[in-house]
Amino acid sequence: MKLAFLYSGQGSQYVGMGKGLYENFPIAKQVFDSIQLDFDVKQLCFEGPLETLSQTQYTQACMVEVAIAATEVLKDAGIAPDYTAGLSLGEYAALYASGVFDQKTALELVRFRGTAMQKACEGLSCKMAAVLNLGREELQKACQVGSAFGKVEICNFNCPGQLVISGEAKAVDAAKEEALKLGARRVVELNVSGPFHTSFMEPASQALKEKFATTAFGKMQVPVIFNCTARPLQEGQTVADMLIKQVKSPVYFEDTIRYLHDMGVDTVVEIGPGKALSGFVKKTCGDMAIYQAETLESMQKTIAALKG
Repeated sequence: MKLAFLYSGQGSQYVGMGKGLYENFPIAKQVFDSIQLDFDVKQLCFEGPLETLSQTQYTQACMVEVAIAATEVLKDAGIAPDYTAGLSLGEYAALYASGVFDQKTALELVRFRGTAMQKACEGLSCKMAAVLNLGREELQKACQVGSAFGKVEICNFNCPGQLVISGEAKAVDAAKEEALKLGARRVVELNVSGPFHTSFMEPASQALKEKFATTAFGKMQVPVIFNCTARPLQEGQTVADMLIKQVKSPVYFEDTIRYLHDMGVDTVVEIGPGKALSGFVKKTCGDMAIYQAETLESMQKTIAALKG
């Protein structure tokens, strides 16, 4: 078996996430009880309210804290990955699992990142929309049509048949109409607070660049497959380079899954709330075995399957 841990991104958060791990695994309780930020991560994860939990500047630290707790539960059970990857925010949890960041650093960085991204969104009238069953080239043409009304870009390549666009509201609306004309089955607007992974995030990218100048990066113990390249680090690249670029660049998650498959990965564990990444894997490389690890039930099933 060759195993990859895949870490979920922003948007799948819910009130109560991680609580089952906290109440049933001592190592998870230790993770939640050991961290101190400028807000109560544990209380917000377990009790909400959802409106606050869904604000970018809070969501990111909460999601990564849940991911770290789940990672430690798996590690405690003797389950370790051969590769890690994460969707957007999830890349920071992947870097924790790989040994690059400790818990404190990972949480402080995503707290900073979330605030910087929220700030970059201020004053913007933007939308994000998932485009179903349309190819990359066709959607790029739709974005070119939409660009007559403002800036619109493809920001996520999730899996075959699911791409995401984001940008100025009028430009997204125009691209949406063109995409439907070009054969898209459906275009669904997403409840996301900003044009993430587009050039609108340049201010957040620059803020991260300054932050990383004083950040300690540990040695990578497990290869991380990065969002903006769908590859591990290449010669001359640094983790900081990848994260600075990531926040303003498209997420190539379908390409990441295909790379892992080509490397012989036959089993993946989605760590974090929801099953979105499991769906992407199923649609991209359907012969992979897929498990989840966030609720008590999903964690117990995963441990039993991988250690049984």
